[in-house]
Amino acid sequence: MSSQYDDDGFDLEENSVDDLEGFGDGIDRDDDGPVQSNAELVLLHDAAHVWHPYTQHHQAPLPVPIVRAKGAWLYDANARPILDAISSWWVTTHGHCHDDIIDAITDQAKRLDQVIFAGFTHEPAAALAAELVQRLPRGLSRIFFSDDGSTAVEVAIKLSLQSFANRGAPRRLIAALDNAYHGDTFGAMAASGRGVFTQMYEPLLFEVARLPDPTEGDTIAALDALLAERGSELAAVIVEPLVLGASGMRVWDERVLQEIRARTTAAGVHLIADEVLTGFGRTGPLFACERADVRPDLLCMSKGLTGGVLPLGATAATEDIFDAFRSEDRTKTFFHGHSYTANPIACAAALASLELFDDDSDDDRVRIEVAHARHLDALRGVKGVRAVRQIGTIAAIELDAPAGYLSDIGRELAAYALQEGVLLRPLGNVAYCLPPYCITDAELDLVYGVMHRFLDGARAEGLTTGGPVDD
Repeated sequence: MSSQYDDDGFDLEENSVDDLEGFGDGIDRDDDGPVQSNAELVLLHDAAHVWHPYTQHHQAPLPVPIVRAKGAWLYDANARPILDAISSWWVTTHGHCHDDIIDAITDQAKRLDQVIFAGFTHEPAAALAAELVQRLPRGLSRIFFSDDGSTAVEVAIKLSLQSFANRGAPRRLIAALDNAYHGDTFGAMAASGRGVFTQMYEPLLFEVARLPDPTEGDTIAALDALLAERGSELAAVIVEPLVLGASGMRVWDERVLQEIRARTTAAGVHLIADEVLTGFGRTGPLFACERADVRPDLLCMSKGLTGGVLPLGATAATEDIFDAFRSEDRTKTFFHGHSYTANPIACAAALASLELFDDDSDDDRVRIEVAHARHLDALRGVKGVRAVRQIGTIAAIELDAPAGYLSDIGRELAAYALQEGVLLRPLGNVAYCLPPYCITDAELDLVYGVMHRFLDGARAEGLTTGGPVDD
């Protein structure tokens, strides 16, 4: 196989194999000598053909080729360990390549890999739906499977709007919080706060009523005013319960969530809880709504649903919403689906992941909360730190630098942390630690040590190596 890299946008003069010297030195080789994983070739193919998410390719450094992972650690092509302090974009719950989840995937793949989910069903999907209903806030009795968090949000919005239309009383208005993030598909973007993620597409996004970010304004007064003015048009209020994730891990008061629920219930308006980030133990209980003793009408899940091993989304709904689609009139069907809806292998992974949420997992999450609190207390008031915040296993440090997602300090910290053997991906000037639950206290010490050294003036200058650390 050959590729004309120089004809496809990759300058071999400026980015030659010589520039990649040293990559692959630590990779496994067969006894006979052939390289099993060629990091140099990976980078050449990547540079010529791959388009990475959230990446400005004109400026971005070469990506890091990862060849394996275990527990809280990633390993690059030189076998250098990198501590995954952000759960690989908030998805890895129990740790990478957990034996129980991998065994469940392997067993399922040998029996049933994929089947159309319209007109067919299978044990992993039915069992997962039943298990989720047992663990979700009471009243959520129906599960619609999709592919990821953004599609789970799309499903929730469409279910809410169509349920009103099916009952002959259409409502077309959705309300959402400022500074929210709900995904990158068009409905999810419309519900998200306006900013760098959505501004290019704003003319194409449907109207959404904005409520103040609870950390910045009076959300309830604004909701009361909206209900008074346009309550008959309002179908749903969508929120990231208790944590506005992508805008900087903004933690908000559970009493506000309770008041939103009270107002929406009284007005016959649906409450959509986007628990894509907060679900599966991130805030303490399995779902953030439980922490506030709130029962939404629709709840969106993904990320940690499979333990972070395979993509899968799900939207939970009440029986009342489901009943709005039961009809002799076929036009009232929910015309929505995905090719890989309820993929059996992904569902098997999710079932195995759910079984791991036991007393030991509860203890681990409490231990991480305690460790976060100790480290954040030490950072409070340190020069360069504007604020610290925490909820459950999510810890955030707001750096004293220009605010916003494009703040340069985030890139500087990420580069320094990577050279120190820790994966951090700050949200602009907000650094956060959101680790897999298997992380040890000693490994958390490594993460916070990197942050302290960065604040003390260290910058990316050289590589250090480390590895798994036991308490």
